[in-house]
Amino acid sequence: MIAITNLKKQFGETTACNIPSFTINDGDVLGLVGNNGAGKTTLFRLMLDLLKPDCGDVSLDGINPATSEAWKESTAAHIDEGFLIDYLTPEEYFAFLGKISNMTQAAVEQQLSQFEHFAGDEVFGKNKLIRNLSAGNKQKVGIMAALLRTPKTVILDEPFNFLDPSSQNSLKHLLTDYNKRTGATILISSHNLQHTIDISTRIALLEKGQIIRDLVNEKSSAQEELTEYFDIDKTPEKEAETY
Repeated sequence: MIAITNLKKQFGETTACNIPSFTINDGDVLGLVGNNGAGKTTLFRLMLDLLKPDCGDVSLDGINPATSEAWKESTAAHIDEGFLIDYLTPEEYFAFLGKISNMTQAAVEQQLSQFEHFAGDEVFGKNKLIRNLSAGNKQKVGIMAALLRTPKTVILDEPFNFLDPSSQNSLKHLLTDYNKRTGATILISSHNLQHTIDISTRIALLEKGQIIRDLVNEKSSAQEELTEYFDIDKTPEKEAETY
């Protein structure tokens, strides 16, 4: 379980996060949605101790990331390409991650075999450094790295960015299957509202750093309310802005 209590972060006069109380249950697939500047990435960075809050705290299964690193054993994330070691090839990078996680190379390769469809034919076997991969293939490497150790909690910021339509659909199936197979808690933020609705069991709508709606999303039940909020059918200009 993830518990957020009195979490606040400001940048100058801008409130990036103001969440008095919020709980994410084990096994939730939580989608964070909101327009630019809503605070989605800030919230993730606070949860991962990449930003220090002005006050309040986050608890990951009873562990405060600001005071202990024990949470890293069961939590993995991909926020942006800064998480990657870009002077390695993908093969070298995954071997390194396996080594520091006490995985054998055979175990690493077994895990990677589950991602063959998602990886496509442009990530492995090309003798390319990660820095020389396309933005979409860097994204794939980061997502696969986050799932490599079969973590209990997975945090992905804008995972559909840079991916072509086939890869986006493959990722939706990958994350849904991962949640069902492992019972993991998955948190994603995305400007792609439809993909978020398709895979999330619960959706949190952020506005100016605050969670203004917490929606159960059974069989896409949140779609009507979110469509109305973003005025998708009424204002084409706003739809383009939202996506």
